[in-house]
Formats: sequence, structure tokens, C-alpha cells
Amino acid sequence: MSTNKTIQIPELALVVLIGATGSGKSSFAKKHFKPTEIVSSDACRGLVSDDENNQAASADAFALARYITGLRLKNGLVTVIDATNVQEEARKDWIKLAREYHCLPVAIILNMPEKVCAQRNGLRPDRNFGAHVIPQHISQLKRSFKKLKYEGFRHIFELRSPEEVDAISGIVRDPLYNNKKEETGPLDIIGDIHGCYDELIQLLTDLNYTNNGETWVHPEGRKAVFAGDLVDRGPKTPDVLKLVMSMTSTGNAYCVPDNHDIKLMRWLSGKNVQAKHGLQESIDQLSLETQEFREQARKFLDGLISHYVFDGGKLVVAHAGLKESMQGRGSGAVREFCLYGETTGEIDEFGLPVRLNWAAEYKGRAMVVYGHTPVPEAQWLNNTIDIDTGCVFGGSLTALRYPERELVAVKAAQVYCEPVKPLNHGKADKTSLTMQQENDTVLDIAEFTGKQIVETRLGNNITIREENAIAALEVMSRFAINPKWLIYLPPTMSPSKTSILDDYLEFPTEAFDYYKAAGISKVVCQEKHMGSRAVVIVGKNEEAISKAFGITGEGIGTVYTRTGRAFFNDKATEQALLARLNEALVNSGFYEAFDTDWVCLDTELMPWSAKAQALLQTQYAAVGSAATHALDDVMDALKQLTKRDANGGALLAEYSERQNEAKQFTKAYQQYCWPVNSLDDYKLAPFHILASEGKLWTSENHEWHMEQIKKICEADPVILLATPYKVVELNDETSINYATEWWLSLTGKGGEGMVVKPYNFIERDGKGLIQPAIKIRGKEYLRIIYGPEYTAAENIIRLKSRGLNAKRGLAMREFALGIEGLQRFTDKEPLRRVHQCVFGVLAMESEPVDPRL
Repeated sequence: MSTNKTIQIPELALVVLIGATGSGKSSFAKKHFKPTEIVSSDACRGLVSDDENNQAASADAFALARYITGLRLKNGLVTVIDATNVQEEARKDWIKLAREYHCLPVAIILNMPEKVCAQRNGLRPDRNFGAHVIPQHISQLKRSFKKLKYEGFRHIFELRSPEEVDAISGIVRDPLYNNKKEETGPLDIIGDIHGCYDELIQLLTDLNYTNNGETWVHPEGRKAVFAGDLVDRGPKTPDVLKLVMSMTSTGNAYCVPDNHDIKLMRWLSGKNVQAKHGLQESIDQLSLETQEFREQARKFLDGLISHYVFDGGKLVVAHAGLKESMQGRGSGAVREFCLYGETTGEIDEFGLPVRLNWAAEYKGRAMVVYGHTPVPEAQWLNNTIDIDTGCVFGGSLTALRYPERELVAVKAAQVYCEPVKPLNHGKADKTSLTMQQENDTVLDIAEFTGKQIVETRLGNNITIREENAIAALEVMSRFAINPKWLIYLPPTMSPSKTSILDDYLEFPTEAFDYYKAAGISKVVCQEKHMGSRAVVIVGKNEEAISKAFGITGEGIGTVYTRTGRAFFNDKATEQALLARLNEALVNSGFYEAFDTDWVCLDTELMPWSAKAQALLQTQYAAVGSAATHALDDVMDALKQLTKRDANGGALLAEYSERQNEAKQFTKAYQQYCWPVNSLDDYKLAPFHILASEGKLWTSENHEWHMEQIKKICEADPVILLATPYKVVELNDETSINYATEWWLSLTGKGGEGMVVKPYNFIERDGKGLIQPAIKIRGKEYLRIIYGPEYTAAENIIRLKSRGLNAKRGLAMREFALGIEGLQRFTDKEPLRRVHQCVFGVLAMESEPVDPRL
């Protein structure tokens, strides 16, 4: 028994209390553990039978206890079993559960004298189990002492008296060796080296590490993480070991083991191992080193931890990868998986184990970086990446920069070892799909039905209600374009607070006041085009689209609506428009400047009638025509009435105003419509550069977006329209007045109005995300929305009481979802993760919000 006043247990453990009835297990548990951590056999008896002492209910009680314990261990929670557990059979189930969930079993034995147990039970009339029970428990307990270690308990603590129990001041929970969650990086994770020392030096140099004479360090404090396979096959295994050992010993690096490293460690320990798969090269090279170095290398390799969990659980590094259920756990099975991966037990035609692709089923939150299986290029799959690019086989040595998710690679100087299994050293087929794209072919409908909770970087968790999910599923499954295009759906936009001016429903003042109150000093005002919102994806060529989206045979891009439907019914027109845009991107030097072969743009496509023809014919034109013809007849009748009755003049004046309003209504929508006889009759007005290869452009301000887009539009001003904009200083009344006059001028000419945005693409205040954009629509444009007679005094007073909170909340949530989806796509996350956000925006569009807002 330790003399320490505390008991140290692993941070994730199954603690099994062992002791006779009356030994004080429940009191000990209550003193040292949270109530939620304790699974009591007595409490479970009470839950299944309403009687904690009902021994007949023990089978059901223990079934419930095992179920609860399993769920807690699955979720990585310390669990304490409060039961007698004096029999080996009783403990066997707990050991089995601990192994199943890869956590360490801990035994805390309360070996109290029989007299103490009897006295305590005597004070509890509900514990009259018979005089034979306590001696029997103590006898069984004594027989267990020598077995506990062999049963699988890794930590055993025995308390032999009430005084020893009372002396325990607390339970200390030691972090597991693999727990480096406090290490947030930045990190550089380096793939399988296999003795390729020269390439490693070049890679570290390319990553900006320098040799200070003692070891390699990074001037910005970055650390390296070596993903195993340090040794064998290559020419300089001892040099690699010396470098890695020096970096880890000085705190500049971490390292995980692999099958080759462990096999070398066993040879260095004098074990009888076969000198195959490159081990002989390591043996020959190490024979030239001192015995002292060989012993240092043995201790280093023997002390390596199976895997590491970094950055609050966001990053896992393991040589052969790791399932979510094993991450941050400690067991023999976990270590085995980290070293060798998962195999079928079969051997392929090359004499190598047939490996299961665990990453194809991975849905964990943590990014997993691994090697072990050589690939021609680093491969992303379901938030995992294989960075073993076969350097020793003539490929390259690759590092992943975290959190940037950037790859840096150094080509091998030569082929040091011919692979048993052929490895394609050349560039991958330009039209071939990535591993991720191959696995994104079919989406699981179960992931898009029922209530959904989506985590976003910009906002809190966003809940998608089940009824909205059903509506979205209908649209997405029946009407949407090829889902591989759907990386983004634009959000709805909130109008400004209702104007205090009598004649206006919306006016710029309220938008400026909103942003000023949120602490924003500068905004950008963009002219609002009366067209149709369109998301445009275009690539330099079809090969670029195939590489980025895994789509072949659908041209160089797509144009789709806010609800994910194809904008054009005619594919030829779509591709012709995209060809013109692509030519403008090429001629403006966009692809070179942005280091990309494709781009996703948020745009307005005009004329409005190009997409809303049916709406115009069935709604607006019908209303305008009916009102005009009906009021013409009414006016004729009222003119005749006035000739006979002077009192008819008031009615004539009233209906004359209505006739004028009807004419204004018709004029308002007609100016947004014009005939489209050729491609040159379209106008495309981009206003956001959303994403390109590996990059989301939300970090740039709106003025930057406008200026970059202007360069593109200048390359084809016939169909591309650069959106006019103004930068407004909110602390300058002159600047505000100038922008207001500009809005009055735009709307006075019949324009729709303008959109006010914070200067920076994303802004927050003390409460969180603020509105990304506020639209202020013109007086006559709102006539289209609210009807010809909306400006009548009795109508505008009623409309001024319109509620905006629901619309504002919707706009914020859809914006957060849209940006999250784009970020996931550029981060090369699986399509199901991207679609979780796209689907969320679509689902929210069925929220009961006034569509006129």
C-alpha cells in the first residue's frame, strides 16, 4: 500500500471499487467522485425494482449498470463501479468493458476488518443480509488479491483500515501520455522518412527550420511531428535517428512509432527478429555506431507513444491512422492499430497484408494525419490525410503544415529501395478522381433527415428542424443540380430597420445607425442590381473542374440559383456564358494572381426576366394589366358621375391616385426586363470572390473584392458588370450624406437600391456575429414587393410595424452556414460535411418568414 495521501488514476479510467458489504465503498465514491461518475449497483436495483436491496433484481440491475457504463466510456468519461466486486466473475464484465472502450481499469480495494463492516451494517436495518455474508465477501476478496493484475487491472490500490481511507485527500487524474491537447501548434507533420536524411534536411529547410548547432528549431516556434517509419530501407538511418532524437529531447518535436521502428527496437533489445523489409540496412548502418548510441536509440524507440492528440482534440497523429473510438485511449489494441492499421488477415499478390481502408468509414471530428501506406500524392479522405508519399521508393517526403493544411514536399534524390508493390512515382492522371471524390459518390440519406445540429466557426451551433429538413430534402433530391457542384448557397438578406420618415419604408439612415451602434466605423455601400442571385463556378478547363470537384462531362462550370437549381434550362447558353467569363479571367490574369484553376463567385445575373419570366407573367404583369384595365373603366364611370353629382369629385381623385399607382407599379418592374436575343444581352455582376483552390476569401474586405472583380469585368464589359460602390466613414456626416444622396439618385432613376456591408467581410460585436449585409430598397421598387397601393397612408402605417427579428436571425444563420460549407470544401472535407451546411441553408428557406422582407 502506497503511503501517498492521494490516489493517482489515468484521466480516462474504469474505476472498480472492491470490498465487502459495509466496507464504505459508497461513502468513498461520494467523497472523491462526482455523482454522475458513480454507477451504483444498489441505485440500479432501485431503478429496475423500486427497492435497492432487492437481490432478485440483481441481473437486471447489473445489465443496466453495464449499459450506462458502456455509454460513459464511449464518451470518454471516468466511471466508478460501486458494487462489492469481490468475485472474479463479477469483475470480468468490467474488464471486458474497459478493453472494449480502450480505457485502463483501476482497482481500489477497501479491505476493511470484518468487525468494521459488521458494525456499519448493524447501523443500517435495510442491510440485514445474514451473518454469513460479510465473512464470505472477505474470504472471496482475499482470494482475489493475487489475481487482479492477471485479470487486467493496471492500477491497484488497497486501503486496509478506516484511518487509511480517511487519509486519502483526493484522487489525482493523470493525463494519458498521448494527451497533448494543450499543444495548439502550429505544427509540421512529417511523413515516412525511412532513412532519407538528405531529403529530411531539405524539407526542414523548406519549412524554415534552422540548425542552431544542437538541433533544428523554427524561428516562429513551430514544432515538428514525425509520423513514424524513421528507419529501414534508406541510406542514413542513424542520422535520421540522431536528428529526431535531438529535436524531441529539446521539445522541438514529437514522434510516434511505427512497425519498422518497433521492430528495430526489438532487435536492439536482443530479440530474435527477421532482418526483412529493410531492417538489415538499419542493422548494417547501426553497426558502425557506438554501443552507447545504439542503447540511446533503443530507449528512444521504446519510449515512443502510440499516437498524439493535439489542439483540444482537433488533431490526431498516428503512424497508420486511428479510428475515432480509439483516439486518446490507451490499450494494446490501440497501439496495434497505430502501428499496423487494420488488416483482413489475408495476403495480397505481392505478399503484403491486405489492409482495410478505415478512413473510408471515418466520420470523426478530429483531423487524422498518418502514413504507413505509400501513395503517389498526399491523399485527403474524410478529414484524414495519408502523407506517406514514398520517399524511399523514389517518391517524395511530405509535410503537412497545421493548422494551415498546406502541403510541402521534397522530391527524392533517387530510388533507394524498389517497392514490393508498384508505386506510381509520376504525376497522377489529370482526370483521375481523388480518393475523397471516389468516396463522395453516394450520400447517406440518414444524415439529412430528422433534426440536425450544425457546428459553424462563425456562430453557435445551428439547429435545423425536422420539418424543414424534409422540405429541403425534397428540393435537393428532385430539383437540384449535380450535388458535387453544391458547395455554397447564398444567405437571405435582412432589410434595415423601418424608417422613421413618413414617406419611406426603408432609408439608409437606419442601416448606418445599426453598424455604428455595433462599433463599426466604416461600411461599403454597393448598388443592388435587380436581377437573380446566381452562384457561378468556373474553371480554366474541364481538367481543372474534374480535379477540384470530381465532375467530368459537364463543361467548365455551372450557374445555379439560391435553391441549388440550374439557372439555365439550356446547357449550351450556360457554357457559352461561362466561356466568356473564363476568357475574362484568363485575360485579366486572375488565375495566376490567385494561384488557382477555378473560382466560385456570388453574383447577380440580369435581366430579371431571364429567370423570373413565369413570375412576371403570372403575378406582376397580371396585377398591372388587371389594375390598369379595371381602373380605366372605373375612371370613365367616375367622370360621368362627376358630371351629374359634384360629390363624385372625391371618388374621382381617389381613384385617379390609384390609377397612377398602378402605372408606377407596371413601370417599376418593366425597367428590370429586356429581351434576350443573344449572349450579349445578359449582364453578370459578381460581387463576392467566394473561394478558389484551397482558399476562402472572406478574410479580405469588401473594397478589395470590388476592386478585384472590377479587373475581371474590364476584360469583358459587354456581359460583365462591375458593381458601383461607395466606402462610407460612419463618423463623418459628409460621407454619410454623400452615400444617402447617392441612394436617392439610384432609386430616383428606378434602381432597386443599395446593400450596406461592414467594410470587413466578417465582423463581430460583444454579442457575436453582426449582420453581414443590410439591403435598403427604393420607394418605387418596394411597390413591386408590397403592391401598387402600399404608399397609401393607411397601408404604409401598417407596414411600418413589420417584424424583422425572424428575418435578421435567419440571415445570420444562413450566412454562417454558407461560409462554413465553403470552408469545409476548401479544406477538402468530405462532401457530406459540405452538404450539411448547404442543406441547412436550403432547410431554413422553409422557415415561416414574410417573403417580402
